Amino acid sequence: MAHSTPYTIFFAGAVSVVCGVLVASAAVALKPMQEANKTLDQRKQVISVAGVACAADATTPEAINKCYEENIRPVVIDLKAGSIDAGVEAATFDMQRAMKDPATSAAAPPNDAKVLRLPKNAKVYQVVAGDEVKSLILPIQGYGLWSVLYGFLALDADGNTIKGITFYEHGETPGLGGEVDNPKWKSLWPGRKAYDASWKPAIQVIKGQAGSPESAPFAVDGLSGATITSNGVTKLVQFWLGENGFGPYLSNFREGRS
Repeated sequence: MAHSTPYTIFFAGAVSVVCGVLVASAAVALKPMQEANKTLDQRKQVISVAGVACAADATTPEAINKCYEENIRPVVIDLKAGSIDAGVEAATFDMQRAMKDPATSAAAPPNDAKVLRLPKNAKVYQVVAGDEVKSLILPIQGYGLWSVLYGFLALDADGNTIKGITFYEHGETPGLGGEVDNPKWKSLWPGRKAYDASWKPAIQVIKGQAGSPESAPFAVDGLSGATITSNGVTKLVQFWLGENGFGPYLSNFREGRS
């Protein structure tokens, strides 16, 4: 039986509306679960790069949360002043959301890492044993070849010696720039120095092999066949260690003022 054109249009429209409602409802229903999974994954990355003993055995959500809560103290800082902002709740603060909101961020100065906006506040993860801060975990991001790389950089309690690096999100080419995920490459970072004697960001990913941390404290092996990604990692790490990133906070931390 043939239907009239108005009927066909009405029917198609009704189906579209119903499908749209179902998709929107599913998205709303799943959002809390997606946010919880995102938080859990970031906690896993933080405890991993922190090198805390319980990280190796944290394979369930319960174990990850327990390891994180026993060893990590997140703090929110005033990025420009480099001081802790006690007025912002660290547990619920979302640095990425703050960077996107014009009310809580500002345009970044021109920079090689291609960071477009800077939040007024930023989150730092302190690795603690009681009241003692054993190391710091800094969120880092910047452009590689194809994508923005999002990760964490861990510094020892001296605010200079690198303990580790990890990237939890990027779109770099597997087998090339995607080797930022390779545990072997990440294992080359611990023991290197973030700053030179004048406290200028000095760590860089070079072309070729760098040698040991003792012989090349400011250099890390380049990623074979991925020069642009390697340069991108250098630029983003140096940016966040610098005056427009966590430089003011790290300076205060080293001098015991934060």
